[in-house]
Amino acid sequence: MYLTIEETADFLSMPEQQVRRYVLEGRIKSVHDGDQFLINQSQFERHLEQVEDVKRQIDEWRNTPIPEDIDVKDED
Repeated sequence: MYLTIEETADFLSMPEQQVRRYVLEGRIKSVHDGDQFLINQSQFERHLEQVEDVKRQIDEWRNTPIPEDIDVKDED
């Protein structure tokens, strides 16, 4: 199933002009059927899932505490 720019904007809660700009810049892949740009819904959702997974991994990495170096001595 394909989504129009308007449907994609509703799905992302973004302005249509921003989605249209992303399509024209190539940031969102689409096909042009002569009248409008169409975005493959399953491919787009899969991409969003991968982006969210990477964001989660980065957050985990940022929140991982740095282990103490066993060679460091407390000099009081």
